[in-house]
Amino acid sequence: MMINTHEVENQVPPREDVDEFTSNAPLVEAVERWGRPAAAAALRETGQLVGTAAFQHDAERANTHPPILHTHDRWGRRVDEVEYDDAYHRILDAAVGAGAHTSAWADPGAGANVDRAATFYLFAQLEPGHACPVSMTHAAVPTLALAASGLRDEWMPRLLSREYEAGLGGGGAKASALVGMAMTEKQGGSDVRANTTRAEPTGADDGWGREFALTGHKWFCSAPMSDAFLVLAQAPGGLSCLFVPRLLPDGTRNVFRIERLKDKLGNRSNASSEIELAGTSAWLVGEEGRGVATIVQMVTRTRLDCVIGTAAGMRQSVAEAAWHVRHRNAFGSLLVDQPAMAAVVAELALESEAATLTSMRLARAYDDDADAAEQAFRRLATAVSKYWVCKRGPGHAYEALECLGGNGYTEAFPLARRYREQPLLAIWEGSGNVIALDVLRVLAREPEAFEAFFDEVGAAAGEHAGFDLELAEAQSVVREISADVAGSAARARELTERLALVLQGALLLQHAPSEVADAFVRTRLEGAGGMLYGALPPGVDTAALLARA
Repeated sequence: MMINTHEVENQVPPREDVDEFTSNAPLVEAVERWGRPAAAAALRETGQLVGTAAFQHDAERANTHPPILHTHDRWGRRVDEVEYDDAYHRILDAAVGAGAHTSAWADPGAGANVDRAATFYLFAQLEPGHACPVSMTHAAVPTLALAASGLRDEWMPRLLSREYEAGLGGGGAKASALVGMAMTEKQGGSDVRANTTRAEPTGADDGWGREFALTGHKWFCSAPMSDAFLVLAQAPGGLSCLFVPRLLPDGTRNVFRIERLKDKLGNRSNASSEIELAGTSAWLVGEEGRGVATIVQMVTRTRLDCVIGTAAGMRQSVAEAAWHVRHRNAFGSLLVDQPAMAAVVAELALESEAATLTSMRLARAYDDDADAAEQAFRRLATAVSKYWVCKRGPGHAYEALECLGGNGYTEAFPLARRYREQPLLAIWEGSGNVIALDVLRVLAREPEAFEAFFDEVGAAAGEHAGFDLELAEAQSVVREISADVAGSAARARELTERLALVLQGALLLQHAPSEVADAFVRTRLEGAGGMLYGALPPGVDTAALLARA
């Protein structure tokens, strides 16, 4: 049998056993700048784990063997269980063991959220589906802290545990727990105040606090095999936040009917479901009638994780594209040595670096040493970044996919999966208009957040003329809209986009190599180059951008 040696020599070798932390210069530098010195060794270990061929195989398997719903057992009794492939459990076990969920709460301090964000980033870079329950558990901690002492004292240690145990838990059945949330209903969507699920007080007030019985339907309940959920329901005193365990304190199953799993575009490894609550036992968290105010801390932190998760996806896209072009020979030379392809990958790396830096700076703002100004900054910057970074994700994934040619369009390579995944993070916890209008609400109600924001980005003034001009333009737009916030809804996206680009430009000017910052300002703020990736203006140091990839 004759072998075409040219074709064999031209094969791109598998991307195996890569240290995903130390190979990512922007991430390493961000952790060194804002994280804790002791974190580097653990992050390097995590980077080596997720970069192995075995972990990549588990990530692929978890998505090609999706969850299966079992509503009843063989005798017709309701069990409402979701069966996951063992690969999914192995990934969750590793992520929880590394503290990707709640390490910042278990060991707080300056830099704790950066270390946790970097850990979350590394795992989400390879398998994003498991990141949903991991993120919700992290985000649930500040809301659960508002529960009655008995409930809080019993469940908080489970959330902070690094032991992962598959299957239902509660009532002392196991020492660890994952916590999800269920807010969305058919008629409400993002308008959660329109929710119709009822919460009727039972009169009981045990060690877990006031007990209620819930009746209603939740249109989206992600990760339904979590051990407990925070839900919104209409109590006599108004919309309230309630804690719903899958198992009751006596070890019996709570009423939690999983009606079906969603057939989703992406996020295949993670089950998303519709559930029915019918006399379901629940315990009040926070004040009755203040459900949105109670759960908002959870929502805010899951929005932050959407930014981190999108940045992680961008890194995966860049890593796969850069590997391919450095090993693929076509038209007589490696693709990376051909100017057109080099420009594309360089600009993909530029977008990825901006997203990574933004996500890590935001994470630092969530540490417990944040003063009033830092908290005001994160209130606005989280919404701004959630809008912009997450919306940039799908187009970025597509362009990276195209770098692999036809291979990128096949399921044998991970970028088809990534392309399907990225839109979720732009939709979850507030799609574009919801987030942009939230920015307007901040302008109307919390002007101090804008003051803190411009104090932060203003630190980069004088570093680049193009940035200074855009900073002045953004401030001018804020002044214009401030004069009539209620009548400026049509400009909400314009405002949010300007703020996002100014934030990213400021961070890169202060913390990235000059070649990276200059390329960002010229292409994103000055408008040089083109509308698509790879149309870089003359003078951009493509080689320097590629070296960062």
